[in-house]
Amino acid sequence: MSLNKEELKNKIIYRASYRGTKEMDILMIGFVKSIIDKLDVDHLEALNKFINMDDEVLISIKKESQINLKNKFIAKIVDEFQKF
Repeated sequence: MSLNKEELKNKIIYRASYRGTKEMDILMIGFVKSIIDKLDVDHLEALNKFINMDDEVLISIKKESQINLKNKFIAKIVDEFQKF
């Protein structure tokens, strides 16, 4: 079953809000809310995959200065996340 855009946005916001640690919750919900309204369904699906990564992976991404990713949109999300 595919989700419509609003359902997907709600799912992403919920996941970003309940990561497991309060610090990551605060970081992710702020980041997600700063970009979510600008995205189409395909980009929302990419964002959904991004926010479902383990906290340790996201923390390492946040600390890295350069990440080499083939998916240009995921690379853009990572870049915005690093700057956030």
